Amino acid sequence: MPLDLTGAIGVGLRVPHYRHIFAHRPDVDFFEIISENFMVDGGPPLENLERILDRYPVVQHGVSLSIASAEPLDFAYLKRLKALARRTGTPWVSDHLCWSQAGGRHYHDLLPVPYTLDIAKFIAEKARVVQDYLELPFALENLSSYVSFAESEMPEWDFYREVVERAGVNMLLDVNNIYVSSVNHGFAPLDYIADIPWERVLQLHLAGHSEQPDGSLLDTHDKPVKDVVWALYREVCDRGGLIPTLLEWDDNYLSFEETHAQALLAKTHRRDRVAG
Repeated sequence: MPLDLTGAIGVGLRVPHYRHIFAHRPDVDFFEIISENFMVDGGPPLENLERILDRYPVVQHGVSLSIASAEPLDFAYLKRLKALARRTGTPWVSDHLCWSQAGGRHYHDLLPVPYTLDIAKFIAEKARVVQDYLELPFALENLSSYVSFAESEMPEWDFYREVVERAGVNMLLDVNNIYVSSVNHGFAPLDYIADIPWERVLQLHLAGHSEQPDGSLLDTHDKPVKDVVWALYREVCDRGGLIPTLLEWDDNYLSFEETHAQALLAKTHRRDRVAG
């Protein structure tokens, strides 16, 4: 029976929180794992993962697929990813609409592409193959972006929709990334969500960001979600309903209790909007 996470609120699984989670077994709807951290043959990562799987649903989110790279798909990587998905029972697998490697080099960053129809077609074909190979729903996440390209033919949201609809795949919609990019590139965030195909949105991400001296924003995942992002989240919920939501926190860690409390704020914001 497929795992139903409708309305669930999750937290990213991070090593600094293991001790508390294993000792206290907090009531958490689901954990999201970074797939690459567990694509290993054995040892403590998998031992810890099994302890989590004994009690909690787990969703997989990747950072290394590099689907927008000009290079072909890495089927050795996909084989390991699929094996991990079978172990975790994840209801879907996600990664980023970006490239992160070229010429055999890994850049350890999530890099954007020009928004053109030809590039959308190229990525969509690769995304279709990934979903078929994994035999699970596959979702692509929108980036926070800091550069734009003169070659772009359409706004980011049209490009994003073009890719997922051509591929028949899904969206992992990062609400904070929409807001960060809207400030950095001068568009209205409500324009981004105005024409989202909500039936394709499997999951939402929330996180904190930082403001730079020049007024630009960085998606740092090390602060509470800003009020302006909560406001956008309420608008997203108004349109999309009870989409599973995850809080990302990846630096300047709080205690697990504080982190989970930050995540659970989503229920208050969503309840007000959905109920209304």
